Amino acid sequence: MRSVRARAALGATLVVAVALIAAGAAVLLALRSNLIDRTDLQAEVVAREVASQIALDTPPDRLELPDDEERPVQVVEEGGRVAAVSEGLDAVSGTSSTGVAPQPSAPASPGGDDDDDDDDDPARGEVANGAPRFTSGTATVDGDAADYRFAAVEVTSGREQRTYTVYAGAPLATEQEAVGTVRDALLAGLPLLLAVVGSVTWLVTRRALRPVEDIRSEMAAITASEDLSRRVPEPGSRDEVARLARTTNETLAALEASVERQRRFVADASHELRSPIASLRTQLEVGAAHPELLDVPGAVEDTVRLQQLAADLLLLARLDAGERPGETRLDAARLLREEVAQRAGDRVSVSVSAEEGLDVAGSRGQLVRVLGNLLDNAQRHAAASVTASVRGERGRVVFAVGDDGAGVPEDQRERIFERFVRLDDARSRDEGGAGLGLAIARDVAQRHGGTLTVSRSPAGGALFELSLPRAAEPS
Repeated sequence: MRSVRARAALGATLVVAVALIAAGAAVLLALRSNLIDRTDLQAEVVAREVASQIALDTPPDRLELPDDEERPVQVVEEGGRVAAVSEGLDAVSGTSSTGVAPQPSAPASPGGDDDDDDDDDPARGEVANGAPRFTSGTATVDGDAADYRFAAVEVTSGREQRTYTVYAGAPLATEQEAVGTVRDALLAGLPLLLAVVGSVTWLVTRRALRPVEDIRSEMAAITASEDLSRRVPEPGSRDEVARLARTTNETLAALEASVERQRRFVADASHELRSPIASLRTQLEVGAAHPELLDVPGAVEDTVRLQQLAADLLLLARLDAGERPGETRLDAARLLREEVAQRAGDRVSVSVSAEEGLDVAGSRGQLVRVLGNLLDNAQRHAAASVTASVRGERGRVVFAVGDDGAGVPEDQRERIFERFVRLDDARSRDEGGAGLGLAIARDVAQRHGGTLTVSRSPAGGALFELSLPRAAEPS
């Protein structure tokens, strides 16, 4: 039962089996009820015919009773005395009296046997108008016992005012035979139908799950080969399996891009680390051999560069690991002024314009790092001036840093946010960093639910705009 096909086939078979058993039982009950109703009607007709004779003062020994074995009749007086039975009726059960032999009746009243008086007496008996009683029992006619339905009709004779109960039976053989035939047919057809349902469900499920098996086998092959450029087959249908295949391929594409980015990251990080380490080692070796030739400022500069690069790599690792920013409420104008104040005396001064009363929520350290990277980049490329501002705009807070340098070519405005990417004029160690500052800035902006874009500034250089959600007002 570990197979989905087996579970689906078993489940469908069980559901159909329960439904068919319930439907079959309902059919049998309805058929039996209808046949019994018809049998009751037949018995009632015979009982009322005999009761009508008694109502017309026909003596019990002169009643015209059915002589066929399928219509046994028993007439019972008050007190349970049997007054008349049909011919051949040997034994009966299910009536008020099990005896079948007629017993002597009470003597008639004087003059009551005069035929002329019978003709002149207008009195007539009465058949009960109420619904007859129906019972089930058995009767033995000419030595053959069978099941019957009995209809009991009460009647009062006209002259003697005696009450009789007429029991007339109708055989249940037809009902039993019909119900048995239908039951046997249902029992015979049920296993065959369940086998068909189970087989069809198995085949349909197997066909439906075949693409899933193809996806699984291809994923196993991709895992074994470690070739993330391969893709699973996508069926032409528009069902859940096709959507699963498309989602799997999208996941593989994202995984391939992530692995490729990680490989480039490792390669670029190794390259960036190799240069300052090699330079620092060379300077230290020369200083050890010739102390008078030791370039202490150069060694310090290489050490600082290594320190900054290690900090950038550590921050990128935390961002890639999904580190969530804090929820500290920060004053945007104050944040910008504090970062600019630390740059007093730099080669290019920064002019600040800030709108008050704007707050953002997030990590102070990460947002300060973003503003620092943007200001460093602007001061590195500016000719004479750098501007920094903060403003509110439709529920967001926008930090803008612009310069009057050469700007960023339009076709390079997305590329500069990639890791370890530096434009040609920033490839030297003195002017350009490792190419991680803008990449870190955009990653931090996205982690804070914001965006970072670059365009042309009014002064002709680059204009970087950091847009962050405005913090909600405290309750």
